[in-house]
Amino acid sequence: MFPKKLQEKLEDRKATNSLRKLGISNNLIDFSSNDYLGFSKNKTVFHNAHKFLIEHNIIQNGATGSRLLSGNNELYNLIEKDICSFHNSESALVFNSGYDANIGLFSSVPQRGDIILYDEYIHASIRDGITMSHAKAYKFKHNDLANLDLKCQTERNRNTLDADIYIVTESVFSMDGDSPDLIKLSEISKKHNAHLIIDEAHAVGVFGKNGVGLVQHLHLEKDIFARIITFGKAMGCHGSVILGNTNLKAYLVNFSRSFIYTTALPPHSLATVHTMYQELIDTETINKLHQNITYFKTEITKNKLDYLFITSHSAIHCCIISGNDKVKHIATHLQKQGFDVKPILSPTVPKNQERLRFCLHSYNSKKEISKVLKLLTTFVNI
Repeated sequence: MFPKKLQEKLEDRKATNSLRKLGISNNLIDFSSNDYLGFSKNKTVFHNAHKFLIEHNIIQNGATGSRLLSGNNELYNLIEKDICSFHNSESALVFNSGYDANIGLFSSVPQRGDIILYDEYIHASIRDGITMSHAKAYKFKHNDLANLDLKCQTERNRNTLDADIYIVTESVFSMDGDSPDLIKLSEISKKHNAHLIIDEAHAVGVFGKNGVGLVQHLHLEKDIFARIITFGKAMGCHGSVILGNTNLKAYLVNFSRSFIYTTALPPHSLATVHTMYQELIDTETINKLHQNITYFKTEITKNKLDYLFITSHSAIHCCIISGNDKVKHIATHLQKQGFDVKPILSPTVPKNQERLRFCLHSYNSKKEISKVLKLLTTFVNI
């Protein structure tokens, strides 16, 4: 018999129209996936990854164990070295996913007596990692660096200099598409002798030369304690990497449980990551993405929808439509017209901040962008 407490929680989700269900892939016009550059379906990448394995005489389906046992395939060293070069980092450590990387970093690095200050809209995987830490954690108002500065000063006043402060944010927020002032953030971090950690999941492949990310675009990589980069967004594949100095890598290899106690990525995943980075060298696809971002913003203004959208220069654009029922209703209308636009419901986002999340891609046409926003003007008035 299913536990009563669990059944009540499911019933509560149903009552608020927020019950999640697994869908299936569809043939609708894509305005929902994180595959910003279309790499996930790139045939050249697919064939080159296979060729890369053959060239290295690797015919192997699985990793066979954790990286500390039998799974540290020779490709790891090659790929981590290449990633260091691409991202101008002293070291790189590949994890199985962005979730694993965030859990592994935040559960092991901040120590008892340390302080974590995190943006209130930080990703759930970071929150979970922070929860597993023995450090004290406090949120600051979203992208409010004056509020962060004040909290840093408060913590320095009541803690000795032995307490390490970790400041955590995203360079592009996954549910808003906006960004903090990273230059100012770096200045605040230095002022309070804090360690700055930036999640670059939605910036790499989108911003900077060859898609290096916002941190490098602003030449801040030497000021960052750790960068988290995931391969499941613009890179179109799977896995993640933590960038930092050599001591951080050594520490994570020894103390990050999500790294130590899991089977490593299979060789094919590593070959795909390598091939995806090679693909970023050609900037034509990234340029096409930015043309579509600019056009989308122009069409928002043309259709007088600015009042509904959160300001964003990224590939993520969110239209605030309050209420789970209403936002799901409008999403369904758009899907019936052939556009895959997903509703983001509370409690994923705060109540009354429910939204339609438009993800833009290099392969979206101007005609598709114009039509989906024109339809939106009709449905928001229903």
